[in-house]
Amino acid sequence: MAVATLRSTVRLNCGARMPMFGLGCTPTERGGETVRAVGAALAAGYRLIDTASVYENEADVGRALRSTAIPRADIFLSTKVWNSDLGYDRTLAAFDRSLELLGVEYVDLYLIHWPLIRLRRESWRALGKLLEDGRCRAIGVSNFAIRHLEEIVSETGSVPAVNQVEFNPFLNQRRLHEWCRRKDILLQTHTPLSRHLRRRARHLHEMAERYGKSISQLMVRWALQKGVGVLVRTLDPAEIAEQADVFDFEISLRDIDTMDSLHANLRVGWDPTNAP
Repeated sequence: MAVATLRSTVRLNCGARMPMFGLGCTPTERGGETVRAVGAALAAGYRLIDTASVYENEADVGRALRSTAIPRADIFLSTKVWNSDLGYDRTLAAFDRSLELLGVEYVDLYLIHWPLIRLRRESWRALGKLLEDGRCRAIGVSNFAIRHLEEIVSETGSVPAVNQVEFNPFLNQRRLHEWCRRKDILLQTHTPLSRHLRRRARHLHEMAERYGKSISQLMVRWALQKGVGVLVRTLDPAEIAEQADVFDFEISLRDIDTMDSLHANLRVGWDPTNAP
């Protein structure tokens, strides 16, 4: 998959087009930080903004969107339903609250945040209803393992457009990536930098020096060349600009293989593989 520019998009299995690169908002006690970070990302050329109800920053994201001259139709906005709101009716109510906080009439992508509770099946039916009603342009999941995906696909016949997971050279999730690719589900990483763990690996330092890039930029570019969507998570405007500066070089196949070999099944978050 060619990801040539910051604005490069992919056609999802529902027909909507989504940028391959964007800003993943993070929880913060200071709402102004979220407003500034989203504003800096949009000014730098980002057009994908991702958040979640549990982050308690949807209102601040909405403030940032209203502060920009960029038309709403040019911004791809995604948010997520939290565990305590799973279930058909509760998910629909949670979606309404998110819309109100964001101050928008629709979201581009709505996700189930975690596959923790068996009510995820009912929540997936609710997402299907939202898609059918045109209240969101695409629906997907986050942190789902293969068996969770198989469950909702087999029971509903509906295939998620996106699965947002941990994915980086230290956790390349090769089997999940291949499964999603066969089902035309876009894998998107919310942890492209492994939260800076293990980044002192000798191979990465040597490689970054050869390409004249930072290790962060190298890891982001690796994921994009794998055909994986990327969400960078930072509140620092300088880092927002730096991590987007990855479209003027290409990692060689040999170096891709070297980065693949760094896989150590290293997770920085909870492992959902065995979630009931």
